Amino acid sequence: MNLRGKKCIIVGGGKVAERKVLALVRSGACVRVISPELTIVLGRLKSAGAISHVTRGYRKGDLKCAYLAIAATSSERVNRAVSRDAPFLVNVVDVPELCNFIVPAVVSRKPLTVAVSTGGASPAMAVTIRRELELLYGNEIGRYLLFLGKLRKDALKMIVDKKKRENFLKKAASEEILGILRDKGFLKAKEIVMARLLTVGG
Repeated sequence: MNLRGKKCIIVGGGKVAERKVLALVRSGACVRVISPELTIVLGRLKSAGAISHVTRGYRKGDLKCAYLAIAATSSERVNRAVSRDAPFLVNVVDVPELCNFIVPAVVSRKPLTVAVSTGGASPAMAVTIRRELELLYGNEIGRYLLFLGKLRKDALKMIVDKKKRENFLKKAASEEILGILRDKGFLKAKEIVMARLLTVGG
């Protein structure tokens, strides 16, 4: 979902709200937080002008013209009110029956994005799996994928035979290369693949 420039409202100013706000800010959304208090991090975002802040509790009408709303308070009454009043997209943290969309746990190794969802069965387990994936796929995978994007263009020029080209690209994205990437790093994986390209395309 492209949230750039979209009005997104977070009801709540605690640690859970903080995580949601940070994700929305990274997406380029126009974020407003409604809460009597803010975490230190949210306070800094407010001071930097990255978010706007309404210093009070939630009131009916606060979601007017919102593209997306997230309820992240400790009050079931408030969370239900946000769910009921939302004009379009609404997420109530850890209460899937009050949502019309869910937010998966995301691993980002740009350009790779992996989303983990348990369908609301256990958001905590989704986070645990996300952490495991973060260890499994470090920053090297992002570097290699950017390299693969350029490599594919080079292969289209250098390997005329379509079957050979497809085979080369499959090997460049194989489990073997993924293992080399993890064990020996980006430069070694790149070296091996480039040598293969010169051999096949030469």
